Amino acid sequence: MFQFLIVIRPLGLLYGSAGAFLSPENLVGRSGAKFPPDAGALSGLILAENQEQQFTDHQELKTNLTVAGAFWAQADHPENFFVPIPRSRIVGEKNPDFDEWELINHQWQRPRPDINPSYQWQSINSWHKPTAQLKRPEQGNLNDVGQPPWKFLPILHPYLKEEERHVRDEDGLFLENAVQMREDSCLVYLSTHKLPDGWYRFGGESHLVQITSREIPEHSSIYQLLRQKIGRSFALITPAVWGNNNLSTRYPHHEHFNNQRPEMLTDRPVPFRYRLGKGDRSKSSVLGIGRYAVPAGTVYVLKHDLNRTWWDFPNEWFPQSKGQRHSPNHTLLKQLGCGLCLPITIKGVEE
Repeated sequence: MFQFLIVIRPLGLLYGSAGAFLSPENLVGRSGAKFPPDAGALSGLILAENQEQQFTDHQELKTNLTVAGAFWAQADHPENFFVPIPRSRIVGEKNPDFDEWELINHQWQRPRPDINPSYQWQSINSWHKPTAQLKRPEQGNLNDVGQPPWKFLPILHPYLKEEERHVRDEDGLFLENAVQMREDSCLVYLSTHKLPDGWYRFGGESHLVQITSREIPEHSSIYQLLRQKIGRSFALITPAVWGNNNLSTRYPHHEHFNNQRPEMLTDRPVPFRYRLGKGDRSKSSVLGIGRYAVPAGTVYVLKHDLNRTWWDFPNEWFPQSKGQRHSPNHTLLKQLGCGLCLPITIKGVEE
């Protein structure tokens, strides 16, 4: 079970991708931008710092560490972090504008198809609130839904000479995408293990961030929600890769799914890639296998009650990483928060 909120506050800019450079020949470089850093980035930082500082048994940590995210929050209230809105909910810009998908005779229907979604993030404390009661931001303050607190900016970078700290005489500058977050915001991850509070290098370009770990009390609403068993309907709050190492599927292979294909509300797949080190900073990291994932926000409706939480999903539902080819201790994608989901209610579906 997740026991900690890992809160990350950037100092200055972060980079949204390791590539996708902007240039006169590549004016669509933002299409490759990726932000915020996924759970694999934080997992790697926790493992690397533990191996260097020897906070705890490294093999035990490597076997049991599970991280999920990324989410975001107001810096003053990280416990009420924002997660992707289920696709069954349509929240427009104005308060009267809302809609909800219904499942009628195995057909998805919307009473008000003219409304377009204006928000893709919802606070975790409002997860079970009726869609019509979700509060929009008022006077700059976040309520139940909100827009992400980051924006992409083009940044000029110098190409330095090989033997001098001077810019090259020709073609000495290039543009890259950076990300700027609001000063009153932070990134939030769920983790089974904490990281000692302090300043760390984090992200693709190792920018400086402040990290704090907050314990999740058992009486908190977050803990109770994560422990709530799933009935017939649930929504992903992180991307999901189901199946095995040879075949990715849109849903797990299990009797609850195979007896009848689940009804799904989803969008186009998203890239799912991660990097795993070899446990030695002197050695180069190995790039994990690239896949396409079912996007966060996807809604599943099953034929029968699942009657289990995400933590109880069998390991066989998740592929294993191939980042460490010569090690028997492969990482289950579940340890990277793959497919983390919460129960929801769908109109027309009896639980």
